[in-house]
Amino acid sequence: MEKLSSFPPATLSHDGASYLMADLPVLFGERYASLPVVLRILLENLVRHTDGTERENAVQAMFAWLDTGSSEAEIAFQPSRLLMHDTTSTPALVDIAAMRDALAEAGGDPSRLNPGLPVDISVDHSLAVEFFAQRDAAERNLQLEMRRNGERYRFLKWASTVMQGVRIHPPGTGIMHTINLEQLATVVAVQQRDGRQWLVPDTLIGTDSHTPMINGIGVLGWGVGGLEAQTVMFGMPTMLRIPDVIGVRLSGRLQAGVLATDLALTVTQRLRGINVSGEFVEFFGSGVATLDAGARSVVANMTPEYGASTAYFPIDGHTLDYLRATGREAGSVALVEAYARRNGLWFDPAAAPRYTRVLEIDLGAVGMHVAGPRRPQDLLAYADTGRALAASGEAPAGGHDLPAYPVAIAAITSCTNTSDPGLLIAAGLLARHARALGLRTPAWVKTSLGPGSPAAADYLARASVLDDLAAVGFDIVGYGCTTCIGNSGPLTGPVQQALSQRQIRPVAVLSGNRNFPGRIHPDLELGFLMSPPLVIAFALAGRADIDLSREPLQVTPDGRAVYLRDLWPKPEEIDLHVRRGVAPQDFRRAFAYASLNPVWHGLEAPRSPQFAWDAGSTALRRPPFAAASEGSQLGHYLAYPLLVLGDDVTTDHISPASAIPKDSFIADFLVARGDDRDDLNVFASRRGNWEVMLRAAFYSRSLRNLLCPAAPVGHTLHVPSGAVAPIFEVAQRYRDAGDAVVLLAGERYGTGSSRDWAAKGQRLLGVRSVLALSFERIHRSNLIGMGILPLRLPAGMHPDALQLQPGDRLEIDARAGTLQPRCTVPVKLHRADGSVQAFGAQAAIETRLECALLENGGVIPTILRQAIAAGARP
Repeated sequence: MEKLSSFPPATLSHDGASYLMADLPVLFGERYASLPVVLRILLENLVRHTDGTERENAVQAMFAWLDTGSSEAEIAFQPSRLLMHDTTSTPALVDIAAMRDALAEAGGDPSRLNPGLPVDISVDHSLAVEFFAQRDAAERNLQLEMRRNGERYRFLKWASTVMQGVRIHPPGTGIMHTINLEQLATVVAVQQRDGRQWLVPDTLIGTDSHTPMINGIGVLGWGVGGLEAQTVMFGMPTMLRIPDVIGVRLSGRLQAGVLATDLALTVTQRLRGINVSGEFVEFFGSGVATLDAGARSVVANMTPEYGASTAYFPIDGHTLDYLRATGREAGSVALVEAYARRNGLWFDPAAAPRYTRVLEIDLGAVGMHVAGPRRPQDLLAYADTGRALAASGEAPAGGHDLPAYPVAIAAITSCTNTSDPGLLIAAGLLARHARALGLRTPAWVKTSLGPGSPAAADYLARASVLDDLAAVGFDIVGYGCTTCIGNSGPLTGPVQQALSQRQIRPVAVLSGNRNFPGRIHPDLELGFLMSPPLVIAFALAGRADIDLSREPLQVTPDGRAVYLRDLWPKPEEIDLHVRRGVAPQDFRRAFAYASLNPVWHGLEAPRSPQFAWDAGSTALRRPPFAAASEGSQLGHYLAYPLLVLGDDVTTDHISPASAIPKDSFIADFLVARGDDRDDLNVFASRRGNWEVMLRAAFYSRSLRNLLCPAAPVGHTLHVPSGAVAPIFEVAQRYRDAGDAVVLLAGERYGTGSSRDWAAKGQRLLGVRSVLALSFERIHRSNLIGMGILPLRLPAGMHPDALQLQPGDRLEIDARAGTLQPRCTVPVKLHRADGSVQAFGAQAAIETRLECALLENGGVIPTILRQAIAAGARP
């Protein structure tokens, strides 16, 4: 903290202890209260971590932001900690292991290459729903997870053993964002500096796009790609332009029967409607005070779905209530309040800070909703699923005693809606009412309950609804992301048979956050997001096109028609059972017990500073891009389009995470190396093997390649020869001939998760630039992290309108030393008929650091060259 020498720290005395802090209201006076709270936190961070002219300029720019609500100035942000999960940490740690090898080969000490801040890794993304609707489903699924992923988990244990500051939370301990809420977050952190205790806001970044869930309790965090996380691990700050901040003023209160999920889906639709793209969001107004921390966290979780970087709820009494309810110590809770009030971070319902834009939402106008059937922002009244399905494509006839739109998967899943006890208990009460009437879920529906926290089993049992959930098929299948990220396991037999004969269009209903085609299951293109109790209601109905406002879910054996209104729990009923069920001691105890996972602790891991790669492994391979020799891809070049794509190409399209199809060429590759075709696991489990992930790039049945629309899945056109072949083979043919390749896309390219393999796959394919009408924030950052230049096409130049033909090529002039944030890059479209169309594309670069990364070939070569130069770590 020596950099604070010219900013004398203040003292806060509390409960007999004395702490140092940066007292921002005293330092900056009245204008400080006009800043959005998120900018106050960024201001505190830069005051502590910068000095001299850099600090003066940053502070000046921060307050100049108040004049216009926007800024082009760059600031540095240094989070306190980093959060990862197993399928984003594995590739990052594989990169570091490979960098340790390269460092050793250059004569350096590999053991000194370590993260410079605490890293928490949750093993939550590999649990699949193979067993369901049975009491021992959770135990059996966990056993299968450990067997399937043993090699990868041993690697994670090696990393946590030999790398300083890396802590693993083993399988069964819950979902990373729920763990963060219940166990890790302090809201206000105590840090030791030079023998003194400092109070600072708890801040973080996470390699998952839903990291902003923690903002629901007043902790500022956002999602980044694994590549950006590596820069922070090794000493570089996160550089960002002072963000535009959208204020969402909430007024009124939610109606009876309307849940936090309904509000989250409404916020998603409203913010997407004003084209949010990378801004910060902050909630303010009197309506905020009517939402408890659980509800706020649901809304904050869906930040990436509404296009924002982060979405923040300030600290108030509900924050403190949540900390107490999850077992935090009384002294720590009181310290949070004292610091937040002293430093101007405490929520004032009457305050109206300066925002870039303001969006008004009346909570009383929010109804019961679902979203889908293909995008989270496509909001519907819960009764309108049938209308949406009818508009989604040709209607099937049904068959094998299945309806035309059967509910194939009904999953109470995801941190989004299982971290709030109120939502799970609401689902349990609906199940109780259904059970009392003798209702059962149809046999074709695959049901599952995958809470974010192992404490859920305790409070659901204490609320006396766990058996009710099981009675309608919703036994707990484990504590992990499961269906939400595509680990849904196989469909039921009746659905598979009818689907193979094209008699049905099966639908998923889930309490998750994304419903992109193929995400939930490779064979499902349709899905609706909804609250946990609505998931059970649709499961009982068995068909997704039902109008639940008018049609009965089922008819009892005695002829009584049962409607949703007969089952829906009342707010006071939910509140009563939450009070009965939730006990503060559950959260620490359940997490500690789950952390003892004996199979995990029984895994043997090496302790050598370098990882011993196995040449025969199909899970872990040293990646070729983790080398100091990897150079810049900038330059002046003429390129063939490798793929030409449309709007809303997601990271699931680019680098799938779900089950590896056993009829795919990826499966052939694995089987040829000894793997079992009937037990290939999911793509996400192979992210430590670059050869698999290269072949998996753009392997998606729902992806349409405008360059070659009739090509089989995962194929494209090699223009010089006219051959249609797997994308990775075509890319290699271009590389062998010395031909450059680029990729074109429409709006919102890279929407979805933070997975860095969506960019790594493109780098391995040789893509030098991606030209799109717009990019989602994290994927844009990941492209730059892999040395790929993202370019924004001018308005009106959608790939559909360009009508590119085989033989058309693009000339791009993006030489090193010429790039600046948001500069214009000259592009020429050379048509096969000899005509040339010139235009300017905007470099989708936000900071000077990103320019430097592109010139150095990306994050990994940059870190590695610095480490080699220093003999150890940057």
